[in-house]
Amino acid sequence: MSSRDVVLARVRQALADVPPGAGPGGEGPAGEGRGGPPVARNYQRVHGSRTREQTVDLLAENLADYRAIVHRTDAERLPGLIGRLLAERGARCVLVPPGLDASWTTGTDVPLVEDRASSTARELDLVDSVLTGCAVAIAETGTLILDAGPDQGRRRITLVPDHHLCVVRVPDQVVGSVPEALPRVAPDRPLTWISGPSATSDIELDRVEGVHGPRTLEVILLAAAPEAD
Repeated sequence: MSSRDVVLARVRQALADVPPGAGPGGEGPAGEGRGGPPVARNYQRVHGSRTREQTVDLLAENLADYRAIVHRTDAERLPGLIGRLLAERGARCVLVPPGLDASWTTGTDVPLVEDRASSTARELDLVDSVLTGCAVAIAETGTLILDAGPDQGRRRITLVPDHHLCVVRVPDQVVGSVPEALPRVAPDRPLTWISGPSATSDIELDRVEGVHGPRTLEVILLAAAPEAD
């Protein structure tokens, strides 16, 4: 018996109790029964009990564990922080998406580069830093999700420049788990999942950063303004 025969035999055995025409997708159009019974989606969405503050703290901890640099600030101090970080980086220019809050860059005199569809990879490689928002952040995995929204820009602008500054509004954009994050992003948008700066290892486990994206990831946790009494 060949390996193919073994695999097919195991598939047939696994499907032995499935009625003809049934499958994981539910009923097909016009009652065709094309999909069969739907797959149960009863897995846990929330893991444990945490306050919103504890969830944000967990995000910061896991981001740092992935070697991202984490900062915390509020709206009033955000422009000054961004200006300081760009100055410390020695950035000569910073790329900003068209929908980014203009007030975020009022604390720097570094020239702003537009996110243009015509920009080539070579041109983007000359950009020192990129500043974006994000769609949602996952605390348990230390992951940022970008969905090419107005304050995030095209996917490639966060993959080519060597330094990425990403602003996360807390606690509104922070969730605890991956199942909580998925309903908040559209599957038909170009999603970029970021867990720390780009890194890879060779067969000897020598870590190299900056191969598949930015070598340096700085995350700014932007606290919401306190509610008025």
